[in-house]
Amino acid sequence: MAQLTDDAFAFGGDLMRIEEALAHVAAHVPTIEDTETVPLREADGRVLARPLAAPIDLPAYDNSAVDGYAVAHAALAASGPTVLPVVGRIAAGHGAGHRAEAGAAVRIFTGAPMPEGCDTVFMQEDVTLLDDGRVSLPAGLKPGANARPRGEDVAKGTEVLPAGRRLDPRDVALAAALGVAELEVRRRPRVAVFSTGDEILDPGTPLAPASLYDSNRYSLMAMLKRAGCDVTDLGILKDDVAETTARLAAAAAGHDLVVTSGGVSTGEEDHVKAALAARGSLVFWRLAIKPGRPVAMGVLDGAAFVGLPGNPVAVFVTWAHVLRPIVAALAGATVAPVPRLSTVAGFDYAKKAGRREYVRVSLRRDGDRLLAEKYPVDGAGVLTSLTNTDGLVELAEETTRVSRGDTVSFLDYRLLL
Repeated sequence: MAQLTDDAFAFGGDLMRIEEALAHVAAHVPTIEDTETVPLREADGRVLARPLAAPIDLPAYDNSAVDGYAVAHAALAASGPTVLPVVGRIAAGHGAGHRAEAGAAVRIFTGAPMPEGCDTVFMQEDVTLLDDGRVSLPAGLKPGANARPRGEDVAKGTEVLPAGRRLDPRDVALAAALGVAELEVRRRPRVAVFSTGDEILDPGTPLAPASLYDSNRYSLMAMLKRAGCDVTDLGILKDDVAETTARLAAAAAGHDLVVTSGGVSTGEEDHVKAALAARGSLVFWRLAIKPGRPVAMGVLDGAAFVGLPGNPVAVFVTWAHVLRPIVAALAGATVAPVPRLSTVAGFDYAKKAGRREYVRVSLRRDGDRLLAEKYPVDGAGVLTSLTNTDGLVELAEETTRVSRGDTVSFLDYRLLL
């Protein structure tokens, strides 16, 4: 497992900006070194451990991009149509090494190898087939038209996929086209997930008085699995310090990361802090974001520990800006900044300076612009404010007021999951 030192997350400042938190994560979270080789059909979503260089040219031979007639451009008339005899026929998968006679055309199909001596292909719909079997070729076609030269896409030896890339179907297609049957990838991060609190119950059990069904653990497990983790559901930690200490220590023994939601404040029934103090270290990062309260970061017997807030919306925001980057760092994945879309505020809003704030919004088309409409309920515990909206409007630390019609930055939920 990736091993962290007890002071890995130490921070002595007050409010930490998101960029500072990301730099801290990048500097202190070690990449899992274990790798494995997987068949290409299982590579989607995995993180590439070694750069992939093209073992062959792509395409591997000169070939036709269309159905038509291959010719030597030099044999064409300078003006007006050119009439040539047809001396052969090449279908895809056949005809390699075929040589065309000078001043002749060859019937060719998409993907078929270009006959030696030919460099240009006329599309069949542009050609007139004469009664005597010859073809009339129109003037004006450029040399090399409709022909795909060897190595046009990728030259042999070129690095096509970098280490750290989280592979997607496009990458799988490229590797397959190059004849690569398996890839070396990083081991998936092993993550244990708990919820905390005597009031929390699993869905499907009878709802007791003063109890709540657990949503945070389920959302975290879903997001972690989407991020390529092997996730262990360790249920609910009751408000008992001895049980909390024992179960957290057991989780750390077989995992790279332990994640909890709730139970990390300073209340008398919040025992996670005491449990970590007994087996490792714990610090609080006061992130300059809203929604989201201090995030507990720590090291538990060498495993990373993250304690997220208890409110569902705060869990989602801190997932996007803290937990997701930590998972990427463990996995050795390169994560590009999430693109922001410029939209127009369809609401008025006031905020305090010094914090980056995320406002839940829905998008609607308003003429030639996208209008962001604020969800009417602000509470960090309102789950429908996530399910009934499209994303978050990001308001910078220095912003104190947004007026209807202002240009604002929008983050799509789909890019944060």
